[in-house]
Amino acid sequence: MVRNERIDQYRRHFLAMAIGAAQVGILGTVKSRGTSRELAAIARATEWLNSTGLTPQSIAGKVVLVQFWTYTCINWRRTLPYLREWAEKYPNLLVIGVHTPELEFEHNIDNVRRAVQQMQIAYPVVIDNDYSIWRAFNNQYWPALYFIDMRGRIREHQFGEGEYQRSESVIQRLLAEAGVASLRNGDAVSVDAEGVEAAADWANLKSPETYVGYDRAQNFASPGGADVDRRRVYAAPARLALNQWALAGEWTIRRQATLLSSPGGRILQRFHARDLHLVMGPLSQGTAVRFRVTIDGQSPGAAHGLDTDKDGNGTVVEHRLYQLIRQPKPIVDRLFEIEFLDAAVEAFVFTFG
Repeated sequence: MVRNERIDQYRRHFLAMAIGAAQVGILGTVKSRGTSRELAAIARATEWLNSTGLTPQSIAGKVVLVQFWTYTCINWRRTLPYLREWAEKYPNLLVIGVHTPELEFEHNIDNVRRAVQQMQIAYPVVIDNDYSIWRAFNNQYWPALYFIDMRGRIREHQFGEGEYQRSESVIQRLLAEAGVASLRNGDAVSVDAEGVEAAADWANLKSPETYVGYDRAQNFASPGGADVDRRRVYAAPARLALNQWALAGEWTIRRQATLLSSPGGRILQRFHARDLHLVMGPLSQGTAVRFRVTIDGQSPGAAHGLDTDKDGNGTVVEHRLYQLIRQPKPIVDRLFEIEFLDAAVEAFVFTFG
């Protein structure tokens, strides 16, 4: 299986309801003594945020926590509050975020820099656009944590969300082995995450990550199917089954994204989850694209997300994840619809929580 197919399979696997975050455990492994190839790959990197760059000398002898992330991944975003807390609580712990992009626009360092600022990430971030660090770690997941001891050995790893208390216990153990005499507080950090970073409602999550580019699209239900890389007017079916989606209006379905050519285009999705997000952005930098969302044909009201008001109005101004719906209980199957009042917008993937 080629790399992209494997990555996509695993990333979807973590979001799927079949695996709750708490069910994904930490698996232990040990590397040889000396500077590991993994840390050497990090030290060779030339593009950094929040740091002028780390060298083998600056890393040597430190306990290191490495996390692979990409800034629109909802699974990663829900782990971020813990990374922030650990970086602040343990000054002897070197936290490094390795930004390895999934989507085209995530290769743009200005987009990553903006995300780092908006998300208040203060620890060093290394740009891994060529996947050299990813390959050195033999990594396959977003998010992925690697716990490295003072000798440069990977001692534990954690793939996916959850297991935060166990992860912090590993940090404390490795710091103790490194001779850190006094940990400020041996208890686990307490995180009260809000907004997009709040833990998923796993008990009510029955919709998987849904890509709208043809490379990974599934459950597309517009009559006539998809015409790839060709502008066409699509229509919505009379009814969508759970987890089906459709287009209405003039769209071009490309490999990673679906592009709107004319105002008034719509995307419909029947889903079952507390939260609905859509990764999207304007085709031209500096432009704004207005949109309106409905749920079961009505304005969302109290079910609106961070990026919409109670009437369902919002604006796309940059490439990122937009939270469009956060509905109160009871959580049942709902029909979501987004209508773009302006053209020149591209949509990439629905995610849920």
